[in-house]
Amino acid sequence: MWHVNLCVLALVVVSFTHWVYRWSNPKCSGKLPPGSMGWPLLGETLQFFATNRTWDTSPFIKERLKRYGSVFRTSFVGLRVIVSADLDLNNMVFQQEGQLFKSWYPESTRSLYGDQNVSTLHGDAHKHFKNMVLSLLGHTSLRNMLSEIQSVSTRTIQTWEVQESVEIKAAIEDMVFGLSAKKLISYDQENSPANLRENFDDFLDGLLSIPLAIPGTTFYKCLQGRKRVMAMLKNMLEKRRKTPNKVNTDYFDYVLEELKKNNTFTEAIALDMMFVLLFVSFETTSLALLVAIKLLTDNPRALKELTEEHENILKGRENKDADLTWEEYKSMTFTFQVINESVRMANVVPAIFRKAIKDIKFKEYTIPADWVVMVSPAAVHLDPDNYKDPLNFNPWRWEGMDYKGASKTFMAFGGGQRFCVGADFSRMQLAVFLHCLVTKYQWKPIKGGEPIRAPGLQFPGGFHVQFTSKATHNKDTKDKSPKQK
Repeated sequence: MWHVNLCVLALVVVSFTHWVYRWSNPKCSGKLPPGSMGWPLLGETLQFFATNRTWDTSPFIKERLKRYGSVFRTSFVGLRVIVSADLDLNNMVFQQEGQLFKSWYPESTRSLYGDQNVSTLHGDAHKHFKNMVLSLLGHTSLRNMLSEIQSVSTRTIQTWEVQESVEIKAAIEDMVFGLSAKKLISYDQENSPANLRENFDDFLDGLLSIPLAIPGTTFYKCLQGRKRVMAMLKNMLEKRRKTPNKVNTDYFDYVLEELKKNNTFTEAIALDMMFVLLFVSFETTSLALLVAIKLLTDNPRALKELTEEHENILKGRENKDADLTWEEYKSMTFTFQVINESVRMANVVPAIFRKAIKDIKFKEYTIPADWVVMVSPAAVHLDPDNYKDPLNFNPWRWEGMDYKGASKTFMAFGGGQRFCVGADFSRMQLAVFLHCLVTKYQWKPIKGGEPIRAPGLQFPGGFHVQFTSKATHNKDTKDKSPKQK
């Protein structure tokens, strides 16, 4: 009997050893990039999600780039992944969508964004979606939004002035979400009985957590937040069906029109797209603005030059209280340098995913079909070969450079066919807010402002700041000055 048990045990050990070997050494028609697959199934998940308390590239990626080079293989959350910080491979990934690669996100992300979200759209369907969004956020629409963005920014900062301390992470999110939701779906945050913003908070809390859908985990809370948001959006869409919008055209109007004439465009697709559009339009912009304020707070020279640029705009007009003009907005050269430098350092999107459609040859390596390629923007943006002293906030490095598009070394707004359709809308919100802030206010940090990456950028302690009107400050300074005899 013991002979049988020994044979069974030996078979189990051999099978397990073979399984571990095959996991660590995946089949490939050529040569795989170097790297480690980690433990079977678990891979290097824990290392990937480890917290990094600096602005720098995560130790997970940085250590492997040093060990293996600009392209390496790994595995996390059950995925076989090629991580790229290689400029040529990144460019190939963006430019060869549909031929070599397709847009793709992990199952955990798709469960949060929805099965019919924009990342699942390809070819003509994706192009059609982009055109729908551009109808709302294109050049002509942006010109018409300029004064409204200024008005919202002014009113928001006025409410901050009367507070001893403002946690600006949440305050900025409120402002940007209110503006984006109003533009996209005519949602009035102040007068609506249903708090759409609050449910997005629950979604955001678990977005970058380990994907365990167990009650009590942040990921589970994230799923529940999405569920409630989707129910609210569905209800709002039904109300719009019954009562069409007669004043302004928003995304709901385009959706309803599309549902009438396009049999392949379903309500499920519409709601998933609406959800993602709302999310990316406020989360990325609000985080970028928070980072800009934090970096300007820590860099008086940059803040001084930014302030001078905007004060010169006021000096050049007859009515200093007039709204910004389109020409004044386009003249904000140093402001756009500040914005580019802020988003370069922030790396709001920690990873960009694609999947190989077929076996792909790159240099001496082969990327097998169905493997995931993860482009790491931070590894590019914080590489000293691409940017001198990359952890130094230096807006002047952008002098004479293109600040609107994408390049091999700058992918803050993506690249290729999927370059962010709302990039100009985001830049406008950032620039106009900074104009309203630096021309009329000064501020000092109270507490917080320490960033972590896990793997996305977060400010767990918030950033508490005290704002003071320059007019009030100047008056107080004058009153306290010695009286001349």
